[in-house]
Amino acid sequence: MTLIVEATEPVLVDIAGDERKFPVRHVYCIGRNYVDHAKEMGLTPESDPKKNPPFFFMKYADTIVPTGSTIVYPLGTENYHWELELAVAIGKEGVKIPASQAKEYILAYGVGFDMTRRDLQQGAKDKGRPWDTGKNVVQSAPVAPLHLVSEVGHIEDARIWLEVNGEVKQDSNVSDMIWDTYEIIEAVSNLYRLYPGDLILTGTPAGVGACVPGDHLVGHVDGLTSIDITIGDRES
Repeated sequence: MTLIVEATEPVLVDIAGDERKFPVRHVYCIGRNYVDHAKEMGLTPESDPKKNPPFFFMKYADTIVPTGSTIVYPLGTENYHWELELAVAIGKEGVKIPASQAKEYILAYGVGFDMTRRDLQQGAKDKGRPWDTGKNVVQSAPVAPLHLVSEVGHIEDARIWLEVNGEVKQDSNVSDMIWDTYEIIEAVSNLYRLYPGDLILTGTPAGVGACVPGDHLVGHVDGLTSIDITIGDRES
């Protein structure tokens, strides 16, 4: 077979302490999964935050870059925000997965970002349009090396926090998620068949904010390798 254009290289994420790599297929992201973050986005959560079902958006696999990267400040925005998240790597195929069985499908956990062109996202919200241009952005999903469940167990109660230029900006616990990891897998798998190589970003705590070129971001989840990125020059 001869290709008419050059094929893209697979997107691979490191696995901590392992020579093998995790090949990324799809990247699913959940919106507004911490009550305090929903509040800072101007929303008034119902007394029961689970009253409405979770919702999702996607990023291209090639938005993923490794820790240590200097990422470009992207086109089309003057309000580029950090969002630190727990990442979940799927290890086997499944559909309509009950939350009670979701652990069986998790291969590994990691720390990642869902960088966001907030002005474009807000403009889309105001007009009732999709969030794609705000979320699916070049180099907007940095991910640290993944840790296999066989090595670290399941991440259910762990501090998640972000430092920007050495100052703590986000600080919460993954146990504060509205929809926990297993419920997220159930919800996603009722919309899409999950495959080995799928990566799920589980939402961000309060404390999001705008970054500028030169900013140094270090994100942490207890028990996992930290993510360390620098905001580079504006894309031209």
